[in-house]
Amino acid sequence: MVIPNDAGLGQRLAAKLFYVFLQVLRLTWRVHFSDPHGVMEAGRDRPFIICAWHNRLAYAMVTIRESILPKTGRRMAAMVSASKDGAFLVEILRAFDVVPVRGSTSRRGRQALLELSRQVKAGLHLGITPDGPRGPCYEIQDGILSLAQLTGLPIVPLGCQAGRKVRFGSWDRFQLPWPLTRCDMAFGEPLEVPRKVSDEQRTVLRDELKRRMMEINPE
Repeated sequence: MVIPNDAGLGQRLAAKLFYVFLQVLRLTWRVHFSDPHGVMEAGRDRPFIICAWHNRLAYAMVTIRESILPKTGRRMAAMVSASKDGAFLVEILRAFDVVPVRGSTSRRGRQALLELSRQVKAGLHLGITPDGPRGPCYEIQDGILSLAQLTGLPIVPLGCQAGRKVRFGSWDRFQLPWPLTRCDMAFGEPLEVPRKVSDEQRTVLRDELKRRMMEINPE
């Protein structure tokens, strides 16, 4: 059994500083949300799985707090790596009132999926970065499809882009919008995953989810 790493004192302090920094930076952004498929309205009656690229986590935090939570009335639980790096992200998620569930496709995956399914029964939305925690960048891993099969929830692609942004040198080319820029967040067309699928169908679903994600996440 894999025991998730806890954040050390330095990580907790760094997470608090990053949270404050992101809050101050957010005050300068001109944020616009788009929901052409009525995802927020449907989310009041039924939870969903939000799907965001790993390098768009800064945008996703704003989307959860300012759109998903107030418009659907539901909190969110999100899968986070059981690694030491994941412990840092856990502290940031907690600051944004997101319930962290530790696991990934490589570590503690089965336990994490079961814990996430219990959060659904409690009425929470779920969040997952389909190319995380280690990539490759923009490649859909099996975890999100398995989660949709297990819970029966639709996968909602999240599109995030900024007029001006900095890209870091990490594996995911993490993005952070510049101050005083416009940020556009769009909820894409939900994808339903049947409870039982063949390997061929799973490949088709994975490719379709990637297509929808890339369509609303231009570099």
